[in-house]
Amino acid sequence: METKNRAHKIYDESIVIDGLNVSLWSSQNVYKSLDAGGVTAINATMAVWEGFQETMDRFTEWSQRFKDHSKTLSQGRYADDIIQAKKDGKTAVFLGWQNASPIENDLDRLQLFYDLGIRVIQVTYNERNLLGNGCYERVDDGLSNFGLDAISIMNQLGILIDLSHVGDRTTLETIDASDKPVAFTHCNARSFVDHVRNKPDDALNALVEKGGVIGANAWPSFLSKGYESTLDDYVDAIDDLVERVGIDHVGMGTDFCQDQPYSFFQYLFAQQGKKIRPMPLPIPDPHYHPHGFSGPDEMPDLSRSLVDRGYSDEDIAKVLGGNFLRLFKDVMG
Repeated sequence: METKNRAHKIYDESIVIDGLNVSLWSSQNVYKSLDAGGVTAINATMAVWEGFQETMDRFTEWSQRFKDHSKTLSQGRYADDIIQAKKDGKTAVFLGWQNASPIENDLDRLQLFYDLGIRVIQVTYNERNLLGNGCYERVDDGLSNFGLDAISIMNQLGILIDLSHVGDRTTLETIDASDKPVAFTHCNARSFVDHVRNKPDDALNALVEKGGVIGANAWPSFLSKGYESTLDDYVDAIDDLVERVGIDHVGMGTDFCQDQPYSFFQYLFAQQGKKIRPMPLPIPDPHYHPHGFSGPDEMPDLSRSLVDRGYSDEDIAKVLGGNFLRLFKDVMG
């Protein structure tokens, strides 16, 4: 009982940040789950393959969602918004993209989207775009000139650069080019589970040297037991990252896809979001996350598991959200 009470107290007092959530935002279950889990802030994916006009439509949808869920949600733009959300018992939603496709070929649009509230942009998603190369590309020849300019502008604006789905060379060149810390919002170590979506040690080391944070990914394919994984297996991934990069650089990046239909995953892995093709990793229908960690409402159980593994109260608070809070402050202000 003492362990349970301690874990509960740590969770209740901590800032809880999910580095990546890509759930079905039209589902009411998603918001109920966030509220039940007491999640302080999330990086909410609002675009993956969308172009400019489609992304503008997504902003219209999110504007209405913030009104419809004003009692439990707020829009996050700065680190202080996270602190305020904790005080108010709300979830601060930081709008993000998993691809730079919404700007198309116009870097001036970064300012427009920043003004609308975009705070996290992944350089590219799985494949090549105008900025660089994704992790599934046959050849990764690094950042383009366009990509270098985009990195500079994102640094100036205060947009967090995400490299989770980005190729190895493009990842290293982006970290080197960035004046600010970057994130792997939802990744694990490749030496933990050998998959191109997980990051090699040289990328992890470069991230740490720049002051960044890696969100331990709960997507089953990147855990040791695949779709047989449980909460304990997710904690194994956290343990592994803490050992590799240190407690100050590890957070949560659940990759929760709550209520998403199978067609959504086909879309994710479609060539440039258009041509449906065989998926590069197995995905059951319906998709599910690790047993015991299937959605935000089960996040409090992670605190108990970390207590059981011997983490201190301070270190648990860092993993739950303290490290991402520091990163958001460093980048966004």
